[in-house]
Parts: sequence; C-alpha cells; structure tokens
Amino acid sequence: MTKIPTWLTKQNALFIAGFALGAYHLFVVSGLLIVSTMPMRVTHVMLAFSLLFVIKPATEGLAGTRLNNILSAILITATVIASFWLLSRWKTIAFSGGITQANDIYAGAVILLLVFEAARRGVGLILALITVVFFSYPFLAPYLPGVLEGRGATLNRVIVNLTTNTAGIYGIPVGVAASYIIVFTIFGALLSRFGASDFFFELSTRATRGLRAASAKSAVLFSTLIGMVSGSAAGNVAVTGTVTIPIMKREGYAPHQAGAIEAVASTGGQIMPPVMGAAAFIMAEIVGVPYTTVMAAAILPALMFFGSAFIVVHLQAVKSGIAINHDDQSDDRSLLEVLIQGGPFIAAFGTLIALMLMGYSPFRASLWAMGALIGLDVVWRRKIDMEFFTKIGGAISEGARSVVTISAACAAAGIIAGVLGFTGLGSKIAQLIDVASNGWLFLALFFTMITSIILGMGLPTTAAYLILATVVAPALVSLGVDRLTAHFFVFYYGCISTITPPVALAAYVAGGIAGANVNKVGWTAAAYAATSFVLPFAFVFGPGLLMQGTWVDNTAAVVSGFAGILAVAVAIIGCLSQPLSPLMRVLAGVAGLCLLFQGWGSAFVGAFLFAGLVLIDGRRPATAT
Repeated sequence: MTKIPTWLTKQNALFIAGFALGAYHLFVVSGLLIVSTMPMRVTHVMLAFSLLFVIKPATEGLAGTRLNNILSAILITATVIASFWLLSRWKTIAFSGGITQANDIYAGAVILLLVFEAARRGVGLILALITVVFFSYPFLAPYLPGVLEGRGATLNRVIVNLTTNTAGIYGIPVGVAASYIIVFTIFGALLSRFGASDFFFELSTRATRGLRAASAKSAVLFSTLIGMVSGSAAGNVAVTGTVTIPIMKREGYAPHQAGAIEAVASTGGQIMPPVMGAAAFIMAEIVGVPYTTVMAAAILPALMFFGSAFIVVHLQAVKSGIAINHDDQSDDRSLLEVLIQGGPFIAAFGTLIALMLMGYSPFRASLWAMGALIGLDVVWRRKIDMEFFTKIGGAISEGARSVVTISAACAAAGIIAGVLGFTGLGSKIAQLIDVASNGWLFLALFFTMITSIILGMGLPTTAAYLILATVVAPALVSLGVDRLTAHFFVFYYGCISTITPPVALAAYVAGGIAGANVNKVGWTAAAYAATSFVLPFAFVFGPGLLMQGTWVDNTAAVVSGFAGILAVAVAIIGCLSQPLSPLMRVLAGVAGLCLLFQGWGSAFVGAFLFAGLVLIDGRRPATAT
C-alpha cells in the first residue's frame, strides 16, 4: 500500500489546489494561455466545485468525519468525469448546431445536480431552493394559472439548454467569475497579505483623529475601504468588526448602536467603486457597457451612502453626549507618514483606476495593479526573501479559494437565467409587475424593491445581484426604465437586504460581536441606512444622481442629494445641535425626501423646510445632553 507523504496534509493539499486554480486563471486572463470560452468556463466550474466540496462539508455535523470525506470524494469524482466529458464534446455539439447524444444528457444531468449541491453548500439552502423552483418551472408551466402558464419542456431539452452551451450554467455569470472576479479576489488577498488592512485602519484613524465620534467615523472609513474588495457585507463585519465594535463601545456607543454602525459601513463597501464587491463587473457584462460607465454611475450614490453614515454617527454622538477624545496618544505618526508607508497600496489602487479609465479591461488593469504592489513592496522593504514569495503564493491560493462560493452562486444564477430565457418566464414576471402596478412606475418600483429585498436576504452581494439581475431587473427595463438604472436599482436593494430584518446577516454578525440583541442591531442598522431605501427611487426619477444627466442636472443632484441625506439623517437620529421634537423630526424627513427626489420644485420646498428647521434649532436654548 502506497504511503501518503507526511507533507501532504489536507491544509497543504488545499493550498496547492487553490494555487493551481488561481495560477491557471492568471495565465488565461493575461493571455499567456489561450483557451476558448466554453472550455475555460467548464474547467473553472470543475476546479471550483472540486475545491468547494473539500472546503465546505455536507453538513456542519459531518465536518471532519469519514462519511463527509467519502461524500466529497464521490462529488469530486462526478464533477471531474462529467466536466471532462463536456470538454471532449463541446466543439462537436457546437459545430453540429446542438445535436447531442445520450451521454451528453447524462453528463449534463450530473452537472445540474452538482450545481444544486454546490449552491447549498457554498451559499446556503435559500439559493439552492430558489434555483430548484426556477428549474421546475418548465415542467410545471402547463399546469400554472394565468400569465404563468406555458408550453413546458421535456427534461432532455432543459438539460441540453442549461449545460451544453453558454446560455445556462456556463453563461455570463460563470464567465465573469472565471475572468473578472477571481482576479480581483486574488488582488484583494494580495493586498491583505502585504498589510493593506493595517494601513487602511491606520489611515482611517489618522483621518478622523480629533473629531467627535472618531472611532465610529474611522470604523465607517475602514469598513468601507475593506468592504470594497471583500464581496460580502457579513464577511466584512466578521473581519473588521472585531476591531471597530469594541472601540466604539469604549467611546460611549451602546452595543446595538456600535453593531449597527459596523453593519451599515460594511454594507456600504459593497457599493463603493472601484470594485463594489465584484458585482460591478457582472453588471457591466449583463448591461453591455464599459466598466468605467458603471463606476462613474456608482460614485455619487456611494459617496451619499458614505456621507450619510458619517452624518448619522456624528449626530448619534451629539445626541448621546459623546465628547471629542483629546487623549489619544497611541501613535504619534502623522497622516503623511502613514501615507508614505502605505505607498504600495496607494499606487496599486491608483494603477487600477488609472488603467481602467484609460480603457484597459478590469482584469488586465488588476494584473498591472498587482505588479505595481509587488514591485513597490520590494522597493519599500529592500529585500526579497522566502516570506515575500510565501505572501504571493498564499494570496494566489487564498484568492482562488475565496471565489469558489461565488462560482457556485454564478452557476446557480446561470440555471435561473437559462430558464428565464428559453421559457419566456422573464417577460411574464415583467408582465406581472406591470399588471400589479397598473402601469404606475412608482408602484412598480415599490413592488420591485420588496421583491429585491426578499430575494436578496441571506445571500452575499454577488449572489444577490445575480438573482435580481436575471429575475427582476428586466421587468423594470420593460417598463421604460434605463437598463443601467434598473440594474443599479435592484443592486442597491440586494446589498441592503443584509441589514434589513428579519434576515439581516451583516447585522446578526455585528450583533454577535457587540454582545447585543441581533434584532435590535438589525432594526437600528436599517434606520441608520434609511437613505439607501430612498436613493434608488431618487435616481430612477433623477438621472443626475447616476451622472447621466446634463451638467446642470448632475450639479443639482450633488447639491440637493447631500442636503437631502443630511436632512434624512437628522430625522432618523432626532438631533441637530440638540435633540428635536417629533414634529421637527417629521419636518426634517419631509425636507430630506423633497431634496432627494431631484426636481426643482421639490428641492425648493425641501431647502425651505430644512433651512427653517436649522434656523429654529439655532435659536433654541442649549440643553444638557
């Protein structure tokens, strides 16, 4: 019997497998290895699923058991065999116009079952059930009532449509995961390995030193910077919250308030360019616009979300009587010294953004950004040792392993998109929303908001957007909403579903760290992020918020938008220079909504109301807090 080498532990095997997956994709996207679209996507799914079935146990109770190892081995074997069969047959099927044989059907059926299991293990039961529901539609369509009734399809036809071409499992979502997302997860892991988290935290604390609520404001800044590349609000809370939440509690915030601030900030990172939790790349592919267009449209709403969080924590500090901390002597380095030390990270982000603005593809720009980071680290440290190579290898492996759950979500989204396409279900969902709203756009947007929040609950950013982009966004487009605006609309609600009770994953993680009631954290976070529930409606009716109007519209959007989020924050917290009465809070809320809803008349009314409120507040006698 062959003896397994002592160095080949499970941890080392996972490292090698992850490194192989990451290196393969780096070679492909760099052009050093030329692979056609279909085999590249099939290979990606094969490698990602094989890793996923090792990393994620069948159930938590079976983790580390022999039974789990046997089940994982069976799934990996099935993944490899079915994928190799499709790799050997894809060209023949494509050149014959889609003619298949029995073994193609069997291999496709195996791949479908593997996608359901990968979605369940990697993302959760919710996504797996949603995928099964959509997969069942072709078989149930003849028996459904009203507009949902359809001709149906045979099992063989469904399998062929979903597995033998690039319109199903191996469609755009998996393609984006295999070309864009994996490169950016490696970039994010490289930043982390080289110390970007420490730099971002130091930068945040220096930038907010001497301000009221400095710890909360640094938490907002820090979590937003890290959240840009994490791809998961809940995951970001788990990483940054252990640092920021205890500091906020020591500063004077109640546990549920500290948890809510961290949850909101981590969610905001998902909508902050340039990375936007990787969902922006998928949006660019689906909508069919350059990535720079998506980034330009996202910047103002993201800054408004970020600004709103800053205002909320400041006003909460004023209301709670939290004073400026003048005794922070933890580190005497200046902001300039911190910036100089973080030069490689600044240069990496600068390279990424500059090259994308120059027309480079996002993945090629990220490759150059990684090169800039690695090269400048050598210059800064002035040495190349084993630790240097360990960081690079570890980042490639870690980044590749972190994308396997996203790949499972992308494959599941491919099933949903495929069913919507060949059955016509997508147009029927749009028709249902149109009928329910009676052609009234505002009501259609409201129904879409509710649907987006429900479908997004329990899912990471990328998975939530994939579902919403295939199921809900087309309905808004059919009602006359601009395609990019429609996708931003559902994307925002998919993001904030992580802080929307009753299933607010980011808030629940933050509540656990803060030692607070998780439901109280969830409702507080939803209140703190109230602006985000309004913003998507505002940029549907006011294109200036997405920088898609004239220069007058865009300028007005900036002025009225930031005034609006200030007024809404005042209404939510109930404080300006001092606590406000219920009537004054209502007036602040009305003023904020008027300012956000991008019309000259409404902006004038909002400005008048808020100016009057500020004047009244300024003339009130100061009260002790």
